[in-house]
Amino acid sequence: MGNARLLSLHIHPVKAFRSLALREVLVEPWGPAGDRRWMLVDDGGKVVTQRRHPRLALAAAELLPGGGVVLSAPGTAPVTAAVPAPGRTVPVVLFGDKVEAVPAEDGAVHAWCSDFLGVPVRLVHLDDPATRRPVDPEFALPGETVSFADGYPLLLTTTASLAGLNALIAQGAHRAEGPLPMDRFRPNVVIEGTDPWEEDRWTHVTIGEVPFRVAKPSGRCVVTTTDQHTGRRGKEPLHSLAARQRPDGKLVFGQNLVPLARGTVRTGDRVEPRR
Repeated sequence: MGNARLLSLHIHPVKAFRSLALREVLVEPWGPAGDRRWMLVDDGGKVVTQRRHPRLALAAAELLPGGGVVLSAPGTAPVTAAVPAPGRTVPVVLFGDKVEAVPAEDGAVHAWCSDFLGVPVRLVHLDDPATRRPVDPEFALPGETVSFADGYPLLLTTTASLAGLNALIAQGAHRAEGPLPMDRFRPNVVIEGTDPWEEDRWTHVTIGEVPFRVAKPSGRCVVTTTDQHTGRRGKEPLHSLAARQRPDGKLVFGQNLVPLARGTVRTGDRVEPRR
């Protein structure tokens, strides 16, 4: 445990798009700076993700100074979405949460996203992450908020647990799909130097100068079966995660974190967990 280090850092400037690797990142109360401040919604205002549209794995977003993004995908010309001016918000729905968001101002951005997916969608921005969306009250402390992430400010995974999971896959009916890379789980922080599944027993963890509270294990869905480079789907890792199924029946991998202070984390930082 004493040799645990931060191996890699990842943000997703647009929810459900491909991840972006960084060497360091400022951790804000609602998550890493620039992480999931944008997302796609359908005509009814409901979030659009890889759950129904695995093709989103092929889209990338480059984060610009100030929070804008450059969107790109194979076979398309890039398009830039600037942070919209403060003003009228629209209601959107994110996994049951009703959130106010600001649509991108340039109609060409919405057209680019719709053409790429083949269905009408809009790109929206989270203008005020400090107030717009609270963390699930069942697992939150008063005042904790989150971006457009699935439910919590950060997601932590470990290389040891991925190795343990890949060992299970190698023994299973779908062994040809393994070993799986870490990007299937779309984490923010990847830790090396732990024992397999050790993070499941942590209550707190400090990465570099930043302390975090471990809120709950991360429940897993069909997105983890999606190859993040091709958009194709298989059976793993959900089939093998079932071998580690919890008493509540949920398939989990990794831990959801809530920052307890602002600060910068960097690859190579020491990791100090607490049970």
